Amino acid sequence: MIMPVIRSSFGRSEALHLVELLGRRDIELREAAKQRLEEGGLDGLLDDPRVLNALLTDEDVKARPEIVFYVLVRQSLLERGVDDPVAADYVASVLVGFGQSRRAYRISDQGEEEYGYLVDLVSRLRTADSREAFLLRVHTGNFALWLSGLFPDFLEARVHRRGAPPIAYYEKMGASGYQIASESPEASALGVDGVLRSVARHFSGVRAALNRVSDRYLWRGSGNPVGQLLREVSYSME
Repeated sequence: MIMPVIRSSFGRSEALHLVELLGRRDIELREAAKQRLEEGGLDGLLDDPRVLNALLTDEDVKARPEIVFYVLVRQSLLERGVDDPVAADYVASVLVGFGQSRRAYRISDQGEEEYGYLVDLVSRLRTADSREAFLLRVHTGNFALWLSGLFPDFLEARVHRRGAPPIAYYEKMGASGYQIASESPEASALGVDGVLRSVARHFSGVRAALNRVSDRYLWRGSGNPVGQLLREVSYSME
């Protein structure tokens, strides 16, 4: 399964690179960022909105894509009031993992069978053993979050063209998958029971945060602006 490993892979040299990016034209800002890193640790630096701006705009950025995705997700979650760096790490790790090959359609790196719909994952649960059932439920959460978070306009278009399930269906299925998976012995053994519960509890907020990442940074200038507004209103009323 995909594990939240981005934050733990972040080295001091990478942190100091961000400090230098922030302070290349402002010595005081550089010193303040370095002090924040020393006193508040890595999170104190990565949570600074100016770090995200530097990562996205500075031509001398040398940060790995995983770091960029983590900062994007973390700061978007903070805007939604979801202050859980481990959850941000997990969600960013899922996005990075699903962006490789066809991992989004397989329940594990070693899995060969592909699942294109949530209903296929649910159907497979009927004959799965304990280990496979755990992976299927986690993947249900991951796949539902991937689709509803980054491709909401695609899902909404399918609703109008084919009468497909709305985003609320993906939220319900995703949150349920994470929650049930978090209660399994496999989750406890891997040490991911807490993060799965957290993402399940905040699924709507995480989905809305990824919608913002998608609208702002991935598909800017495309999509349905009315649909974007409706999603914002829908979230604010929950």
